[in-house]
Amino acid sequence: MLSEFEIIQRYFVRPSPRTVLGAGDDAALIEASTGMELAVSTDMLVSGQHFFVDAEPRLLGHKSLAVNLSDMAAMGARPRWATLSLALPESVLCDGEKWLQAFAEGFFELAHAHQVDLIGGDTTKGPLNICMTIIGEVAKGKALRRSGARRGDDIWISGRLGDAALALANQQGHIVLEPAEIEASLPALLAPQPRVELGQRLIGLARSAIDVSDGLLADLEHILKRSKVGAIIRLQEINCPASIKKRLPQPLALKCLLAGGDDYELCFTAPTAKRAKIEWLSREQRIALTRIGTITEGEDLIVIDAAGRSIALEAKGYDHFRA
Repeated sequence: MLSEFEIIQRYFVRPSPRTVLGAGDDAALIEASTGMELAVSTDMLVSGQHFFVDAEPRLLGHKSLAVNLSDMAAMGARPRWATLSLALPESVLCDGEKWLQAFAEGFFELAHAHQVDLIGGDTTKGPLNICMTIIGEVAKGKALRRSGARRGDDIWISGRLGDAALALANQQGHIVLEPAEIEASLPALLAPQPRVELGQRLIGLARSAIDVSDGLLADLEHILKRSKVGAIIRLQEINCPASIKKRLPQPLALKCLLAGGDDYELCFTAPTAKRAKIEWLSREQRIALTRIGTITEGEDLIVIDAAGRSIALEAKGYDHFRA
């Protein structure tokens, strides 16, 4: 069985060309670029809570970094460095290193694509647990925040919502999808694609932003509370898979679309005067950017159907302590 330091050296120590001092010392040394602020975020993925115990390790390596990259995207930051801490169970340590090899491949493939250096972390023995901190850069005073939404702003969504939640509902036996529907939705759950470049391009266009990780309504509500505003969402405008559209307004379909989570798309608000530029950005980036509602006065978050009727959900998104 490999020792802790053999695991680190064999699978997680890589060249760190964008770092003063990378993994291997008591701490890493990094240097921010002139005129930039550091954006820092941490996420933890727990086996049985955030992923199935038999999750494919290569995809898990990808997702563990992707969810952190999505936080950088929501701030308009350029990701640069990451630390990774792993608790590894006996089954992983005794499987001939196949799990570690596959996990590292998935992680570093995405890290290389976004020029992120892994600069440190920790390993220990225990129930499978993945904790990552990511550090990025954004020009001083330019970061996208949750507190910038203003009355009259458009509410936008990147990509489409509901795929990941629908795929998860199928895996949990709450719904039975056709093979083609599974094929269309499963990649969003297993290997989300963070909107890193889009987030950076939204600086100067968006007033506020957040990534949709816990569900559209729950995450949008964070913007509303920080900005002290309300919102109206038009259900029929939300870009979603055909497999959800044909099931609306069934409760499970509504839940997947509005409160399912794991989308890792960007929800942002912008002045109406920026519509043309955002639509142009959508074409240039080849990413669907869709207006789904309007920021209003007050504090209410209202969802309406095509007939203008209000829609109510018991839960607005995923809550780790209520799930």
